[in-house]
Amino acid sequence: MATVALSEPGKVKGGRWSPWLFALPAVVVYVGFLVYPAISSLFFSLTNWDGLSATYDFVGLDNYAKLPSDPVVVTAVRNNLIWTVVTIAVPTVVGLVLAIALNGKVHGKPVLRLIFYTPAVLPLVSIASIWGWLYNPQYGAINSFLELIGLGGLAQPWLGQDSTALWAVMVPAIWLRTGFPMLLYLAALQGIPNELYEAATVDGASRWQQFWHVTMPSLRPAHYIVLALSLIDSFKVFDMIYAMTYGGPGTSTQVMGTWMYFNVFQYYEAGYGTAIAVVITLVAVAVGIPYVRSQTKEAS
Repeated sequence: MATVALSEPGKVKGGRWSPWLFALPAVVVYVGFLVYPAISSLFFSLTNWDGLSATYDFVGLDNYAKLPSDPVVVTAVRNNLIWTVVTIAVPTVVGLVLAIALNGKVHGKPVLRLIFYTPAVLPLVSIASIWGWLYNPQYGAINSFLELIGLGGLAQPWLGQDSTALWAVMVPAIWLRTGFPMLLYLAALQGIPNELYEAATVDGASRWQQFWHVTMPSLRPAHYIVLALSLIDSFKVFDMIYAMTYGGPGTSTQVMGTWMYFNVFQYYEAGYGTAIAVVITLVAVAVGIPYVRSQTKEAS
């Protein structure tokens, strides 16, 4: 009588390779569209390639050595730092305040959430067009409103002068970025057990003490996510500046992203431009590492 060999429970023939086979398509896409372009950019940052010619020379670290002496890079780094501080601090605080307000007994909460989050889903070009019209020095709504309430002396070309252009672009960026932290904080607030507040009330804690000693510690994971993603986003800023001021007037609103673009596609200094891109990438990766580590620890 023939016998049939049974495999051991939990073991499947070829099972050792199954995870790799499932992961293979994603690995191929990852290598083809991320790793290979990244390595190519790193290589071209070490050359004087103009982005069009078939030939180029290897210049080593010359492009990187040129960065500190480039006055536009100095301006761009300063603008990036200002942009990072303002567009993280203001939307995070405003988003937290809105989340706390909407987590209470407020009429029309779904409508209010929709209103506050809508800017986050609008195309950036649309936002730039809307705010470009609002800032228009001749017939824009902002200057018209100032003149209407008797403050016409404050009316000015918001995007047309060095002193106000960067700050004027930050306003729509804040408007755009407030909805995301608001939703994250709102979800985190709804996950805090009421028993914690009841125990704090029994112990005689005031509303302010409950906020600092119960609410804020419970929101720590949400703080990590909001701050890390906002920080990475702020270093990648490009589209809002490009669409509203094109880096001007002059170079007053240049950031690293726009200056990289101008060098690669306008001035045909692709080697220098990719060196700027590599620096932006390294900063974004360095900033993202603490966030990834914190998420990995939570997952384990």
